[in-house]
Amino acid sequence: MIKDVQKQRDLRNIPIQKVGVKGVEIPLEIERKSKDGLEKIVYAKADMSVDLPAHFKGTHMSRFIEILNDYRRECLKSDDIEKILFEMKKRLEANSAYLKFSFKYFLPKTAPVSKKTSLMCYDCAFVGEVDQNCNFKFYLTAKVPVTTLCPCSKEISSYGAHNQRALVKLKVSYDNDKHIWLEDLIEIIESSSSSEIYPLLKREDEKFVTEQAYENPKFVEDIIRDVVSGLEKNEIINFYEIEVEAFESIHSHNAWAYQKNQKG
Repeated sequence: MIKDVQKQRDLRNIPIQKVGVKGVEIPLEIERKSKDGLEKIVYAKADMSVDLPAHFKGTHMSRFIEILNDYRRECLKSDDIEKILFEMKKRLEANSAYLKFSFKYFLPKTAPVSKKTSLMCYDCAFVGEVDQNCNFKFYLTAKVPVTTLCPCSKEISSYGAHNQRALVKLKVSYDNDKHIWLEDLIEIIESSSSSEIYPLLKREDEKFVTEQAYENPKFVEDIIRDVVSGLEKNEIINFYEIEVEAFESIHSHNAWAYQKNQKG
């Protein structure tokens, strides 16, 4: 029999909060809201970890990959992630477990005037956690680029105003028997900006979005408040965390805002 070194007793009496694998490349099939003909399979990277009790020398890294292969299935949902987490706890003899699937999510986006359609990419993730009391928590995250135009610059300038790209990071949670579409979260964020960002713009489109941003100036504070208003109207969401960072075009620093709320 081959010796199991990981399971040998460690005498330093130091438990480790998280140990596991990162960046495991995997094809993932997820649900899409729109029937746009795009493939439901996305390229994802998985981060998997468990806590390590003080008496174990190490964890069994290969078991993470085995579990991932065993549970890879069509249309991944939050309850699938819950099953994977409890299997991780069981097979790795752990008290808590963590799992994150990061992936690029492509959506068709139509330019406002020319109606040219191209693909917009968003960085998204499914995140799951199970604690030592077997409480499961699921999070859906999205990073959405938008345009902001400075209200102060518009007010004090004889003509023009500075604008910049901003990145809105959103993390939400909801009960396991409910469902929220990534498309709906992205729509809330983009509608809260000075103007949306498009992957393809013709001249007439560029004129439109430039003027739209000018007529709709937003501080990062305005964006985060508008996003909060949209999230508060959604009865399914029970937790949200928002971060807005504007990559300033005339300053050497960025503008930033943050908000978190546990509803109910």
